[in-house]
Amino acid sequence: MDFKPIKTKKIYEEIIEQIRVMISNGTLRPGDRLMSERELAEKFQVGRSAVREAFRVMEAMGVIKVKPGEGTFINETTADSLVSAFSSVMIVDEKTLREMMELRKILEVESAGLAAQRHDQQQLNVIRLALQQMQHDLEAGNLGEEADMKFHYAIAEAAGNSLLLRLMNSIADTMSRVLAAARHRLYRNPANPHKLVREHEAIYKAIENDDPAAARRAMLDHLVGVESYIFDKARQG
Repeated sequence: MDFKPIKTKKIYEEIIEQIRVMISNGTLRPGDRLMSERELAEKFQVGRSAVREAFRVMEAMGVIKVKPGEGTFINETTADSLVSAFSSVMIVDEKTLREMMELRKILEVESAGLAAQRHDQQQLNVIRLALQQMQHDLEAGNLGEEADMKFHYAIAEAAGNSLLLRLMNSIADTMSRVLAAARHRLYRNPANPHKLVREHEAIYKAIENDDPAAARRAMLDHLVGVESYIFDKARQG
């Protein structure tokens, strides 16, 4: 395995990229055992914390599986599936991340308020099912960005504005990538996944209770909290 020394600022991202290339070209195959953190750190010529962060992100992506007492293994699925797992979380640049979070506050706060006023029972059920999937993903140790996307999209549908829905559709790809990138940053703190679920529960409850003001407040609190954590941590890093 021809690992290259790391000489970039975002070290863990470069580690992930090299692993992706090795899976893509067949150097690493499903089921293969990776070197230990210490061995990889020596190969990459980086600190073990960078390797540990790369492992944490790739585990959340479903690319690797850590087996206590045995080591870290490439997940036993198809190589194509592994490579596609990377594509959903290709690193989003900070400018795009900031702009998307700003746009989400513009769109989704009012969307939540309208959903609380206009939703029907079927639309409420779709929001609830997305929330339940998010809770299931948390228990299973998955990142849960797909359920997150479904939750917010279901609220936009319940808002009853066709132009809003069309706009959400037009930014869906970028929003999906930004959600994945944001969750990878947020999941570095083990307390955050539970906090995110509670915040989504608060949004759902406000919509269920037909309370537009509470729905707007809960959505704004959620988005501001996510934004603050991501960019405060980025500055600290």
